[in-house]
Amino acid sequence: MDEALVERWNSVVGSNDEVWHLGDFAHRCGPNRMREIFSSLRGRAVHLVLGNHDRKHTLELPWASVQHYAELRIDGRLIVLFHYGLRAWNQSGRGSWSLYGHSHGSLPGTPSSSDVGVDAWNFRPVSLDEIAEQHRGRMAQLPEPE
Repeated sequence: MDEALVERWNSVVGSNDEVWHLGDFAHRCGPNRMREIFSSLRGRAVHLVLGNHDRKHTLELPWASVQHYAELRIDGRLIVLFHYGLRAWNQSGRGSWSLYGHSHGSLPGTPSSSDVGVDAWNFRPVSLDEIAEQHRGRMAQLPEPE
C-alpha cells in the first residue's frame, strides 16, 4: 500500500510543486519507515496541517511548515485548510473555500468545501484546478433562485 500511495503522489506532484498535507501522515508507520516514505515524495515544499494522528515522529520530518490551521490567498481567493471538515469558516459566504481531510470521503462537500483526503481522490493528491472544477460542478447542481 505504501508504495502505491507514493507512486500515485509522485504521478501528480512535480518536483517544483508546493503541497499542503491536511494531516494523518503515514499513520501507523514506524519512524524509520515514515522518514523513508517522506523522502521519496516529490514536491519543493510540503507543509503539514496537523491531523489527530500526527505525533512526535511525524513532527520530526522536514516539513516546510507545520500548523493546526492555515489560510492561503491564491489568485485572490481565500482558501482555509484544516484537518476537520467545517461548515462555516472565515469568509465562507464570500467566495472562500474550505479544504479538509479526516473524514475519508464520508463527509459530503458543499459548493465551496471539499474533502481533499486521498481516499476521496483515487488515493492521490488533488490539484487546485481539480478542486475548482468540482466546486463549479456543485454550483451548477444548485436549484435556480426563484
